[in-house]
Amino acid sequence: MILLNIDLDNTLIYSYKHDIGTDKIPVEIYEGREISFMTGTTFRRLQKIRDKVFLVPTSTRSIEQYNRIDLRIGDITYALVCNGGVLLVNGKKDPQWYEASVQIVKKSISELMTAFDLLEKDPRRKFELRFIEELFLFTKCDNPENVVADLRQKLNNRMVDVFHNKEKVYVIPAGLTKGNAIMRLRNLLHPDFVIASGDSEFDISMLHAADIGIAPHSFRETYDLDFPLEEMSGRNVFSDELTETLLRILQIENGGTEIEKQFNLL
Repeated sequence: MILLNIDLDNTLIYSYKHDIGTDKIPVEIYEGREISFMTGTTFRRLQKIRDKVFLVPTSTRSIEQYNRIDLRIGDITYALVCNGGVLLVNGKKDPQWYEASVQIVKKSISELMTAFDLLEKDPRRKFELRFIEELFLFTKCDNPENVVADLRQKLNNRMVDVFHNKEKVYVIPAGLTKGNAIMRLRNLLHPDFVIASGDSEFDISMLHAADIGIAPHSFRETYDLDFPLEEMSGRNVFSDELTETLLRILQIENGGTEIEKQFNLL
């Protein structure tokens, strides 16, 4: 079994705010509006890729946000959401996985509550403060870079990680990472091989934990990483380059894929 742990936003799908050309497929509807899309090229390639891997969407999205997405590739057995804190099995929350995540969060609960108090009083916050599934904090702020810098200075960075994605600000327990989720999923499913792909700081641990990590152009340099990555050229939309690379390394020849031959999995 080959697992493909793949981030969603800006890796496989794109907000309507991104220009990905006119050949695109709507994959997310919110309040009657099409708000996320997949390029037509990525969509067509994904139909081939899904037959060769066990695809596991791996996202920081909440359950509600994830459920708005339809990748149009049929039923998805497993999905990791809430930064790996929740495992959906056939669309339903796995209670044992969630309880293990809660135990991880307990180690950082004091710092999370400190962050909650700081953000609650921060005049730069412009959105409600959410404790997503009682796992991590999320809000939106003006000057998010400064908010993150201030929080990192005031919090114990061994207990929590602070990120921002544009105006969105997250405070996440140190053990609640996508990389840790991959290791937990390995123990559950015992795959032969894991491929992971993502585009942001949230995905670094996942790329590191996989057997092959696939990232956008200059990702290693951007985040000063010291582990191997397959980096794309940056000449085309990342999802198109990603799916082209996946088809290459999954190409079936003489009874096996390139991965199976290279790593003696046959």
